Amino acid sequence: MSALLVFLVTVALVVWQPRGLKPAWTALGGAALGLLLGAVRPADIPAVWHATWNATLTLVGLIVMSLLLDEAGFFRWAALHLARWGRGRGVVLFVLLIVFTALVAALFANDGAVLILTPVALELAGVLALSRAATLAFAFAVGFVVDATSLPLPVSNLVNIVVADAFHLDFAQYARVMVPVDAAALLACLAVLLAVYRRALPTSYDPATLPPPGSVVRSRGLFLAGWTVLPLLLAGYFLADPLGVPLGVVTTLGAAALWLVAARSRQLSSRAVLGHAPWDVVVFALGMYLVVYGLRGAGFTAGYGELVAGAAGHGTLAGVLAAGSSVAALSALMNNLPAVLFALLGVQGAALTPQVREGLAYALIVGADIGPKLTPTGSLATLLWLFLLGRRGVRVSWGEYFRAGIVLTPPVLLAALLALAAFLR
Repeated sequence: MSALLVFLVTVALVVWQPRGLKPAWTALGGAALGLLLGAVRPADIPAVWHATWNATLTLVGLIVMSLLLDEAGFFRWAALHLARWGRGRGVVLFVLLIVFTALVAALFANDGAVLILTPVALELAGVLALSRAATLAFAFAVGFVVDATSLPLPVSNLVNIVVADAFHLDFAQYARVMVPVDAAALLACLAVLLAVYRRALPTSYDPATLPPPGSVVRSRGLFLAGWTVLPLLLAGYFLADPLGVPLGVVTTLGAAALWLVAARSRQLSSRAVLGHAPWDVVVFALGMYLVVYGLRGAGFTAGYGELVAGAAGHGTLAGVLAAGSSVAALSALMNNLPAVLFALLGVQGAALTPQVREGLAYALIVGADIGPKLTPTGSLATLLWLFLLGRRGVRVSWGEYFRAGIVLTPPVLLAALLALAAFLR
């Protein structure tokens, strides 16, 4: 029972963060307590590091790249073009912002996307003098979509990389399955966000109030380097698996190339960008995985695996719905990283055919990416989003968030799971 106690205490502290306690230190403390009580063995540490280093290195590299390009004005330039393409129609701009957010989340991961697009959305709202209701509509669109559409590539979300590594899903194989599923999730996002926020959107706005897009570019050299590195990075991802190169290595090379260009720029500080990178994500992932690994030794993950395997015995749809919805609920209650780590250990240990196990792996990703949007503590991206809003004077209470999450999340989750089941069949 010591493993369960350590897990519950750690998750509770990660979710509530008493006195600003960072999740990374909570996870590290939980891992240390698990080792002290014998719930986790020292011999487990190398296995856990092997399972998480590629995911965390990829995420850190992507966020460094996003921060560098953000400093160069890359995303503000794109957002101003979107506002001009909206031609003064509020609904069109809202749709363009949702699609743009989904694209950025796919390429730069959900945490990177929320970090750069939340301020951009608020700045757009400020320049266009939008009401608080319309500003919240723009903010919720970004905050919801960065997670809900972070499905298409392994690099789009930390949990995607962890699951893809655990089940040996190569990049092209993963994208072939999940790009169509992400398209279904995006369409569902557009439908529910418009249904909920359409009345809050302005009927029109004046594009003449917007500054010229070129005026926000701070470093032209880094701006142009971004257009060169990004296509090469995407091509590198597809080539990495056949060549046996980890995604973290490809991402690090891309980040290093942009950093070298930024280091020569006099308009921004490349060292400051590195200082703001989420290095504590490495500590959080390693510590949390150790805490969950203790549950495996105690037999809890095996019980979950048996339940999901039983549902999968009734067909593809039943298995996908059982795995996806259960991880979604766990993610909403206790954060998506520990939830998906717990679930994948269970599925790995269950008596399943390779084909069924692979299908359930994709379902776990869908549940862990979309399910956290039910609650403000479901993902680190949501907690970061709330922090960024508060720093700019836009207050969203947990009750206000939950009322939105309970309306927005279930239909998008169901649409994505049904699309996955249809594709797998």
